[in-house]
Amino acid sequence: MRSPRWPGWVVLALAGLYFVVPLVATAQFSLDNPGHGLFSAYAGIFADGAFWHGLAFSLAAAVGTVALGLVMVVPAAYWSRLKAPRMHGWIEMLSLLSFVVPPIVLVFGEVSLYSGSIWPLSIRGVMLVGAYAIVSLPYLFRAVDNGLASLHAAVLTEAAQSLGAGWWYLLARVIVPNLRASIVGGAFLTFALAMGEYAIASMLGFNNLGVYMFQTGENAAQGAAAVAIIAFLAVWGTMAAMHLFTRGELSIGGGAR
Repeated sequence: MRSPRWPGWVVLALAGLYFVVPLVATAQFSLDNPGHGLFSAYAGIFADGAFWHGLAFSLAAAVGTVALGLVMVVPAAYWSRLKAPRMHGWIEMLSLLSFVVPPIVLVFGEVSLYSGSIWPLSIRGVMLVGAYAIVSLPYLFRAVDNGLASLHAAVLTEAAQSLGAGWWYLLARVIVPNLRASIVGGAFLTFALAMGEYAIASMLGFNNLGVYMFQTGENAAQGAAAVAIIAFLAVWGTMAAMHLFTRGELSIGGGAR
């Protein structure tokens, strides 16, 4: 006996409720502050200089993580598909190691090595971005690799080389522009992960947005809920900007038409 198939709209509605209901409940709780005004929690957050410091730090760390991840992933994925297809499975397996090794183990190793006073704060900042890049590697690699699989990179490479393109020109002006949608999708996942991360930044002694939200929640639960809603809107605003950036038809010569 075959099991009944759920209509697509039912599955979509259930998935929407799964994501929307907690968000609506959090927003309602952030506004539930009797005697202090409807948006008093948000006013207190925006008036706190520590919030802006945490937000700026998280944004800088997220942008740095995306840049470092793309520098690592795009050439490696392209090279493995084009020049070393036998190594592709191993590289894919290495990209998934962050699922096997807990982030707390990665942070403990970094703290053990870089916690001495000899290491300046800037070095620990580089280690933070490196840890974020490793943790987000599975998401970014899969997005770029899937884009390369659908792009027929070998055909584009042969066509560009037949016209005299060098390797760096080929990668920067042919492959990357046609991977723009995949790159932006992976970059968004990486950006969202870095923006909301708490454990790694806390153990390395940084006050990012996740740490600020945790500290705020110890004294004002409504304030922590307000920070969560603000972070959600910031991430989705970034996603909307990325969507506008990737609109248009991509061409082999690079860019949108």
